[in-house]
Amino acid sequence: MTDGRPLKVALLGCGVVGSQVARLVTTHAADLAARVGAPVELAGIAVRRPGRLREGVHAELITTDAQGLVSRPDIDVVVEVIGGIEPARSLISTAFENGASVVTANKALLAEDGPSLYSAAEKYGADLYFEAAVAGAIPLLRPLRESLAGDSVNRVLGIVNGTTNFILDRMDTSGAGYYEALEEATALGYAEADPTADVEGFDAAAKAAILSGIAFHTRVRLDDVHREGITEVTASDIASARRMGCTVKLLAICERAADGRSVTARVHPAMIPLTHPLASVREAYNAVFVEADSAGSLMFYGQGAGGVPTASAILGDLVAACRNKVSGARGPGESAYTMLPVSPMGDVVTRYHISLDVADKPGVLSQVAAVFADHGVSIDTVRQQGKDGEASLVVVTHRAPDAALTATVETLRGLDTVRGVASIMRVEGE
Repeated sequence: MTDGRPLKVALLGCGVVGSQVARLVTTHAADLAARVGAPVELAGIAVRRPGRLREGVHAELITTDAQGLVSRPDIDVVVEVIGGIEPARSLISTAFENGASVVTANKALLAEDGPSLYSAAEKYGADLYFEAAVAGAIPLLRPLRESLAGDSVNRVLGIVNGTTNFILDRMDTSGAGYYEALEEATALGYAEADPTADVEGFDAAAKAAILSGIAFHTRVRLDDVHREGITEVTASDIASARRMGCTVKLLAICERAADGRSVTARVHPAMIPLTHPLASVREAYNAVFVEADSAGSLMFYGQGAGGVPTASAILGDLVAACRNKVSGARGPGESAYTMLPVSPMGDVVTRYHISLDVADKPGVLSQVAAVFADHGVSIDTVRQQGKDGEASLVVVTHRAPDAALTATVETLRGLDTVRGVASIMRVEGE
């Protein structure tokens, strides 16, 4: 209970997202008070560079003493948008120790150390909210852990990184190569100066870990997620997908095994049919497809990044945390009662699109087909083109364990008639 006093909010970070949070808390003060049941006020904003001009932010709120700010006994909620592991983890821990609830957008920390954060929140009677950590403004985590709490989620399939979706979309629609598309994404502000976290799949993998944990009521860490980026995707891959009636997307795929005894979490580029709802997700937008026993198929779509959209998700969590402070209630904690093991990528059953450079001579196709047969992988279609002693062979398989497909590719690399494996890509969504 607040006894009529305003609820005090500490903001850690005032960059692209933090500055919008500060603006919204100030400009929407009357609405927030009405929705929460008490005034909500910014008590301080911790930054690394206090001299930087921050439009609309009162200078007296700025401090470089983040530890001192989160240690104040009058702070009710701490909003963390600085990112990274440290000092974010230490600051959040201090906030909990002082009884403050936490709202964070820190996907990396949640994917690495989520259980410890939940435990600390429980120990000190505080809340932990993190809707903005996955898919920006899209209401996704709350529906998964509240609206679908009485259902059984079997699969979560989604585009959760706007940078990579923009790049792949440009490659598909304009015929640009990877580096050309990346350059455009950077110029438009969709890609960071160092895009590694996005293009190598680290960002999406952290989100997949969070989604898996919530959807399947188990603990999934970043290290449990199979990860591949988009840097090896070529214009030829995009063209091949088009010929199959598909497009290429970087997908986060979280699945419960058919027998319900394990889960898998993976991030990698994949071909999906143009008829699938995710195929129409363009530019830097995000979308997540959820399949549940009773609810059936659901799709969540919207802006997955950016200062204002992300701040919108943070404000939603802030209202929830503040309401709980007013009423003396608690938000949902960790639900990991199933404690399901995470199966390795090799157990995943999927389809493959494999492009081979081979010698253009009789018997090559039968040799290649024999390798697939030896590893128990059934071929769906084959396309062959040849000229001047060189040929390309494109094979699309039926569903098989990923380990068998990987072994097939390794054997193919050792054939004298196979000059090289030009590309390998999984086929999903069918």
